[in-house]
Amino acid sequence: MAAIPDIATVQTDVLVIGGGIAGHRAALAARQRGADVLMAYVARGASPFVIGCNVPTMQVQPKDSPEEYAADMIRGGYGLNDQRLVRAMVEESIAAFDELASLGVPFARDDDRPSLRHLSGNTYARSVYVADGTGRSIMDALGKEVSRIGITVMSGWKALRLLKAGDTVVGALLWRQQGNRLCAVHAKSTVLAAGGIGRLYDDSTYPADVSAGSYGVALEAGARLVDMEFVQFEPVVTVWPEACRGMEMPTAMLGDGAHLLNAEGERFMLRYNPGHGERQIEKARMALCIQQEIDAGRGLAGGTVLFDTRPVPRERLESYVSHCRRLRSAGLDPAVQGPLVRPAAHSQMGGIHIDANGWSGVPGLYAAGEAAGGVHGASRIAGNGCSDTVVFGGLAGRGAAGGMRDITGVDRGRAVASALNPILATIGRQGRKSPIAAKSEICRTVSQAAPIWRTGQQLQQGATALLDLQDQITVGLEVTDIRTAIEAVEAMHMVLTARTIVGSALQREESRGAHQRVDFPKTDNSNWLRHVVFQYGPEGVLRAETVAIQ
Repeated sequence: MAAIPDIATVQTDVLVIGGGIAGHRAALAARQRGADVLMAYVARGASPFVIGCNVPTMQVQPKDSPEEYAADMIRGGYGLNDQRLVRAMVEESIAAFDELASLGVPFARDDDRPSLRHLSGNTYARSVYVADGTGRSIMDALGKEVSRIGITVMSGWKALRLLKAGDTVVGALLWRQQGNRLCAVHAKSTVLAAGGIGRLYDDSTYPADVSAGSYGVALEAGARLVDMEFVQFEPVVTVWPEACRGMEMPTAMLGDGAHLLNAEGERFMLRYNPGHGERQIEKARMALCIQQEIDAGRGLAGGTVLFDTRPVPRERLESYVSHCRRLRSAGLDPAVQGPLVRPAAHSQMGGIHIDANGWSGVPGLYAAGEAAGGVHGASRIAGNGCSDTVVFGGLAGRGAAGGMRDITGVDRGRAVASALNPILATIGRQGRKSPIAAKSEICRTVSQAAPIWRTGQQLQQGATALLDLQDQITVGLEVTDIRTAIEAVEAMHMVLTARTIVGSALQREESRGAHQRVDFPKTDNSNWLRHVVFQYGPEGVLRAETVAIQ
């Protein structure tokens, strides 16, 4: 048996788990409120790939307003949005944009006003952007400010479990793969901002450093997950050229004139969305239309459609600097030929159930970004992924600073032992399956059970298979050392998250937004204008309930 690494100990006021935009915003907001802050993360997640951020700036678009923005969100979310969170989003978005601009994010401008792109699902153009990479530019500016104001950063560290004293979260147990090191961080408040479901689906746009860890550790700590059935499939993910496989094509480019064409050369979106085609349609519906076209046999090679970039005016096309650069590096000039695309699992509408301060309902635990759920409802309009991280990162950071708990009397050794001992107890098990094999089986099961079009039979089979997999992970994995023990923890977090997705989809006997049941094709507001919520009980059982929209 490999030696168990020593455990370092650190103390802080606010621990932020996550290194993307939401995590950085939370850390800065908490520090600005006077808290000592420590950030811990594996990497930057999906944030560097953000291409735009919605802001209802009436200075540029006089017809737009926070009210119009909220209406688009609720319409795009098929009415299932948490109204508290929508109000917070629209009220905070302009101030959040102003703060980013003040930190030096070089948003594109037309003279003295920000340039705006028109993204799918938005009535008006309201997406601010940086031509050479919005997400990277925001991350660079936030990272510089984090360093400037004295926030402690632990990069390369993964949260394995949250530390608890009774019902209260008092920090987290972290692991760093490089050097095989463990660290217990004791904190008065903890913010989970480590992203969404990761590569829980075989075909996914998530970067490798994002897993289902935020959801898994939150469930184990007593938090509730909401709206997990609503997995948004990005409609236009590159399949060819191969060197760009997995790259999301910007839906903003469709607003700038790009078209989607089937194997017959037809601009087929005009059949599904008459009068508008690829515009004024939110992503979930667009993805469904594309998949329906492919399933009908009108797709191109590899089950794809053509993202025709040729109609985009040259100056607008070249404003998508990183996309044009990557396509040309792969041997495809987007001014002459477009890439082949199809839908792929991209983001999670659901997540940890929070209030407008980012509080999870568990004392000491807050959440932000894709780790949290509720604001988007059944689908997310384009550009709101970034707005979510920017706004709720700040709100959760302020909430965590204002809600710090007194942990002076906590038995820290007991809290660490409660988190670590179940992991160590698995070492030496002689199971028939490795944790890596279990992870692969989870991905296959979710992909088959809860794809873009779903049936009750598929979902029931998937739910049964996932429950069996959870049993195998609990007692039947081969665990030889601390590294494979940690892989087993990751597999457990994946299977718990997968069960909430499949279980919620099985319960919701209707079709709405990103959740489409072939056997229940209609939207049923009388019975299903409600959230499905999952909680993991102390006896190790996942329990579901439906709750009213707030």
